[in-house]
Amino acid sequence: MLLATQISLAAIVCAPVALADDAAFAHYGVNRLNLAWLDPREQERVLKEIAESGATHVRLSLSRPVDRSIEAVAIASRLGLRILLEIQLSNTSYYGDAVRPRSGEGHIWDINRLSDLDLDRYRVGLREALMRLDALGVRLDAVEPGNEINLAGYNGDLAVYPKPGQPTPRMLADLKDRAAFEEGLDRYIEVLKITRDEVRKSEKSSGAAIVSAGLSDMGAKEADRQGMERLDPAEVITLLRARGMDQLVDAYGIHIYPARKDPSAIRSVVTKLLDFCKPSESGRPCWVTEWGIANTARTCPVDDRERLGAMAAMRTVFSDFAKATRLGAAYYYDWDTQQSYRLWRCGSLSRAGALAIAPETVDPR
Repeated sequence: MLLATQISLAAIVCAPVALADDAAFAHYGVNRLNLAWLDPREQERVLKEIAESGATHVRLSLSRPVDRSIEAVAIASRLGLRILLEIQLSNTSYYGDAVRPRSGEGHIWDINRLSDLDLDRYRVGLREALMRLDALGVRLDAVEPGNEINLAGYNGDLAVYPKPGQPTPRMLADLKDRAAFEEGLDRYIEVLKITRDEVRKSEKSSGAAIVSAGLSDMGAKEADRQGMERLDPAEVITLLRARGMDQLVDAYGIHIYPARKDPSAIRSVVTKLLDFCKPSESGRPCWVTEWGIANTARTCPVDDRERLGAMAAMRTVFSDFAKATRLGAAYYYDWDTQQSYRLWRCGSLSRAGALAIAPETVDPR
């Protein structure tokens, strides 16, 4: 799912080494877009609403405006919510003044190329943010640099077609500019090195886990329809592992949005999608930094019966992968802004929402 600034409640099913004190717990929650665009009173209202729902972990974005992002993180910390910080690499402060974004061809946004990211600017920006969070007494549980870098919507090294509908690449060799994309992956490895280095220097957050950018699960047919280049998550993880990513991260990030609600189909699709998730001794476990099941109903009270079964199937797969130490976290998308995916309906948490944030001790079956 294409995201701008966001906040999510985390589902920590099987915590990484850096969070070993949480190993016996499971946390589930919900994503919330554009929190940095709200004033502090509205940020507090939303975060308090989320915290009072029973959630314990949140995923927040460090994005422009950065001051508002940091305010949101501080409020969440004060409310007792534990924080995974997603760092938006689209932040123009990380690019040189002469850099120009790749065009979105009028049907998605223009965005900078990952291969153009200025590593020195990134280091300075991250260091300053971490110092400010330290001064506020905020301890981060995890840091996730980047979002959906395998999709043209968030990586300008991938092409957007002027006329959607034609076939898009199925593999690396078919990309319009393979060299630029691979240069961007090389640059991303350097981003991970800087992130790990700066986080380890933090006074409060030195033990935070490092999670690689959550990758989009968009399929090839949907990419054709939207006219955007993308690569399968498993292929991009393989390319990054070959560049040494396993020495830099505690988990691989992935996003999951099943197109169907049939429980058997969900179990099959999600199990296949998470195949590259490994126990830490043979790779890295996954953190599902976004997942969601759509419900297009607009009526009140909301009818969430169909979504309940789909969510239960998702939770079952997550539980199975967690027991195999192949899954470390799952974050639901969305709290109250994205109509089809939202869990806060008709002034309260829906039945599906209650399941989405229920602790792992509740058997989803």
